[in-house]
Amino acid sequence: MQLSILNNSLQIEFTFTEKLIAVRFHKLWQIPLNHIISVTTNIPPKTLKDLRAPGTFVPGLIKAGTYYTDRGKEFWYVTRKNNFGQVLNIDLINETYQKIVLNNIEHHQEWQQQLTQRK
Repeated sequence: MQLSILNNSLQIEFTFTEKLIAVRFHKLWQIPLNHIISVTTNIPPKTLKDLRAPGTFVPGLIKAGTYYTDRGKEFWYVTRKNNFGQVLNIDLINETYQKIVLNNIEHHQEWQQQLTQRK
């Protein structure tokens, strides 16, 4: 996936394979920067309630798609590549999802700084 900032929005562009695995029908996802509450580089803690609908889950390999947790509706695209490293954990307001968790993002710490400064 590719991240970019355009017109005060974070754009997440998924590859065909990523869309298929995450059961996400849109290639491009735009999130206004003022809808971003916080950005960290940590994977959120596991929850007791974690319902996948729709998406893909293979323990220890991939968690991708829409998940309903006790924190709310979340979008995950996390794979084992690089031991689940390079994570962006984005908390949102006024969006369908309360959280987006992505990994294998190049320069993830720089993205965290950019998104935190621009919100």
